[in-house]
Amino acid sequence: MVGGVQARELRVCADPNNLPFSNEAGEGFENKLVSLIAEELGAEVRYTWWAQRRGFLRNTLKAEVCDLVPGLPANLEGVRTTAPYYRSSYVFVTRADGPGVQSFNDPVLRQAKIGVHLIGDDGSNTPPAHALGRRGIVENVRGFMIYGDYSDPNPPARILDALAKREIDVAIVWGPLGGYFAQHESEPLKVTPVRPIFDGPQLPMVFDISMAVRKEDEALRQEIDAALIRRRADVDAILTAYHVPRLDGGLKQAGRVP
Repeated sequence: MVGGVQARELRVCADPNNLPFSNEAGEGFENKLVSLIAEELGAEVRYTWWAQRRGFLRNTLKAEVCDLVPGLPANLEGVRTTAPYYRSSYVFVTRADGPGVQSFNDPVLRQAKIGVHLIGDDGSNTPPAHALGRRGIVENVRGFMIYGDYSDPNPPARILDALAKREIDVAIVWGPLGGYFAQHESEPLKVTPVRPIFDGPQLPMVFDISMAVRKEDEALRQEIDAALIRRRADVDAILTAYHVPRLDGGLKQAGRVP
């Protein structure tokens, strides 16, 4: 309450335990971006914390317990998304003394111990897992559940701990995760965007990332788009500080990926 006027509230749903994206302490880059938007809108942020697993959108945004979810693929079905504020890709992460990997076609991947993320109890595959499978690279691949043990901090980062501890030789992970934790492991790690970035027409490795509102909330979407455009330099600075691998070269003034 300021001057007897109730402050506007920006209701956001996010994962409380998923750095570098978000956590309950507000330490993720999506937390920082939400704070920028709230500042532009003259609003106070109120979080609803929910583990970002299957059913996340159904139980949060679509259930109207919040009005905004950051960090989702652009043009995601069932919601209305903002213009993307970054484009990233999956990356190869290796130790500094490990194998040099530039492409899914590198012969070294047939001998190296590879870690990839799996999604859900049924072991659904991520795009890198599909790319390896298409090449018959399966016997030397170890799956890590992206959800992991939620009692541990940042469960998806377990795969990079395994790399640093030499349990695997190569981790293939979503770029922001790899870029961030490569800077936080005791073992020096190097990050290389995967190639090809489109492994066939139905298997992209690169994605534009946006924020999402409900389908009917076009006015809010426009406000958030405008805020992201006005704070473009701050958005870029936050993404750089968190070592997010960028494939967009910095988004244009209009706020859309070229």
